[in-house]
Amino acid sequence: MAAFEYKGRNKRGEAMSGNMDAETAEIVAEQLFRSGITPTQISEIAGKAEAGGDVGNILSELFRPGVDLDELVMFCRQMRTLLRAGIPILNGLSGLADSVDNPTLAHVLRDVHDQLESGRELNRAFGSHPEVFMPLFVALIRVGESTGQLDQSFAILSEYIEAEKQTRQRIKSALRYPAIVIGAMVVAMIVINVWVVPVFAGVFERYDAELPIMTKILMTTSSFTIEWWPLILVSIVTMALSFRFWLSTSEGRYRWDKWILGAPVIGGVLTKATLGRFAKSLAMVIRAGVPMVQGLTVVSGVVDNAYVSERVRSMRDGIEKGDTIARTAASTGLFTPLVLQMLAVGEQTGAVDELLDETALHYEAEVKYELENLSSAIEPIVITILGVMVTILALGVFLPMWNLSGMMG
Repeated sequence: MAAFEYKGRNKRGEAMSGNMDAETAEIVAEQLFRSGITPTQISEIAGKAEAGGDVGNILSELFRPGVDLDELVMFCRQMRTLLRAGIPILNGLSGLADSVDNPTLAHVLRDVHDQLESGRELNRAFGSHPEVFMPLFVALIRVGESTGQLDQSFAILSEYIEAEKQTRQRIKSALRYPAIVIGAMVVAMIVINVWVVPVFAGVFERYDAELPIMTKILMTTSSFTIEWWPLILVSIVTMALSFRFWLSTSEGRYRWDKWILGAPVIGGVLTKATLGRFAKSLAMVIRAGVPMVQGLTVVSGVVDNAYVSERVRSMRDGIEKGDTIARTAASTGLFTPLVLQMLAVGEQTGAVDELLDETALHYEAEVKYELENLSSAIEPIVITILGVMVTILALGVFLPMWNLSGMMG
């Protein structure tokens, strides 16, 4: 966000001037018009970054902490309480900005406060910080502003974000055990290759004996690792950066998100969690009074999966052409027959939001059950990999040791 200096005149013709932070000069002009000021000159402040020190500003941005879901839940609850108590929203934002511990959230709230003071709408002020406030957040705040029920919007958002946080925590908890085991296996392989195998290789070289093929493979792998470890490290880093760059492209993100939904073991869980998020989000925006087409546009940016987002947008396009919700949902190939039937009933009865809530509860129950059994599903795979590693180690190291012991005896 850049800093701009403006000059203009108010409705009385008095000269006005000041500074304002905004994305573009057009946004500054819009905010000034909303405040009753006709701008005569708007110019970007070029020396602001230098005055504060370019390096210092860049480093502060890089190392500024993110805003987690717990902090967003607390913010929504506090805003709801303040609004119900009749405290002006500007005073509430100012007080929260001074009291929160997270410097990133404090900075964002001060910026939202400043934008409101300059006449900008609250939802647009929140929308200028997409790294903190998701599209659904902005959409529900817009609805709350238009209906005069901002406190209710914040209450709904706090419940939604709390449920989202619990789902993410369940997924992380279920994946923690496999991640620790796989990490330990990688460390063990490095230790065996770099330190263990070379010791045994020195012992084997003292005897003129034919070594098993597995031992030769282990010794060759170990020698290659020790000799070429810088190249191996550079290759791993290069592949990781290349993969990250590929994911940053729209095509790469789409292909990865499509693949991960069909991945073994975890694909089914992620699919149901994503569809549960879709159903809950769409129910919320419909209940808030957002039209279906606009609601699907908002929800497509919330599901956090490019493949599902594209399917949601295809639903929106189908509904715009006059098709039914159930048929457009069926054409995506994402939903089970049970869910499609519930959507059809909801459309016939005019209770789509209630049926979507039932759909979300259905998916949440399945996700909870599968996450509780995810460790049991992964255990056989981990045990198999460990067994293969032990077998390779036994055949490659201990078998020739036994042969040498027999020759010496």
